[in-house]
Amino acid sequence: MKILLLGSGHIGRAIARRLHGCGDHQVTVADRDPQALAPLQQLGLTTMTLALDDAHQLQEVLQAHDAVINALPYHMAIAMAEAARAAGTHYFDLTEDVHATRRIMQLAQDADTAFMPQCGLAPGFVGIAAHHLAQGFEDVVDIKMRVGALPQYPTNEIKYNLTWSVDGLVNEYCHPCEAIRDGVLQQLQPLEGLEHFSIDGVEYEAFNTSGGLGTLCTTLAGRTSNLDYKSVRYPGHRDRLHFLLHELRLKERPQLLKDILRAAVPATLQDLVLVLVTVSGHHNGQYVQRAFSRKVFASADESAIQITTAAGVCAAIDLFAAGKLPQRGFIAQERIALPDLLANRFGRAYAERRYTDGIASQGDQHDISGSRPASLAA
Repeated sequence: MKILLLGSGHIGRAIARRLHGCGDHQVTVADRDPQALAPLQQLGLTTMTLALDDAHQLQEVLQAHDAVINALPYHMAIAMAEAARAAGTHYFDLTEDVHATRRIMQLAQDADTAFMPQCGLAPGFVGIAAHHLAQGFEDVVDIKMRVGALPQYPTNEIKYNLTWSVDGLVNEYCHPCEAIRDGVLQQLQPLEGLEHFSIDGVEYEAFNTSGGLGTLCTTLAGRTSNLDYKSVRYPGHRDRLHFLLHELRLKERPQLLKDILRAAVPATLQDLVLVLVTVSGHHNGQYVQRAFSRKVFASADESAIQITTAAGVCAAIDLFAAGKLPQRGFIAQERIALPDLLANRFGRAYAERRYTDGIASQGDQHDISGSRPASLAA
């Protein structure tokens, strides 16, 4: 496919390297900042400086491509999706913003092209994993989705380093969170629902954040009693952010909070991505839990959040180009089958690292291939 990639930040560069390197897609990377494009030019990618607020120029460029991947900040998602609809170009993005996704769903109605937002980690991969685990139950009682993009070596008071977009981080801490409680769709408050758990001897906390469920509340409505998503952090992070957002009232001044975080909290490429999904329900007449656990670590030249986010959207593009996804209208992430994603050349970024996936009841454990793993992460 001929693909236009909008945005050459950390995630955009990771996407560009993969799609360019595979040799099967023709990729042009566009950004308003020519300096941001320089590293990609050195790798031999085609780039262009594009004024994103010039509707005429944007539409002309979009019309010359089969698909567009929007790797710009979340607040630009609606404008880029509207431009793609007008140009007749397939649209993919990484947004976690609930409002933007709802607008994109409207744009996809009766469209001749495809619209697939939320192709990242959360929303994105975590929804694919949760949907897969939920299959095969006679009834589903609880689905819990926990995801963290964490520094490997936190040393500051908030026990956090910047590993991805500050805009996205503040957005998910400030907006209501969708969930299903006792079969009813509800709006929960961010930073609430605090819980603690440990994996491999490391203590974590998790709390409500916005956007991570993607479209699962709609897809699984009437099929599960409870469904929620929480972000994972090191213990103490939530209390410090609650103090900043509510007691200092920086929730009312989000730009000031972003400026403070960018100035005072160092960024890092030495991170890890933690995914934990559990589904409980009845299987063959027994009440059982099925779990998927994963840790992905940074490589020598890419952060874990770059690896996992780029893997998600590149796999989606690959599966779409191969005809394994609908070719028009709105495409929810859970339309991707987890085995297809893990078998994909890009999705293998999740498969190549240790994980467990199975049903456990009275000592019986099976992974997705039917073999018996040594242990089941929980």
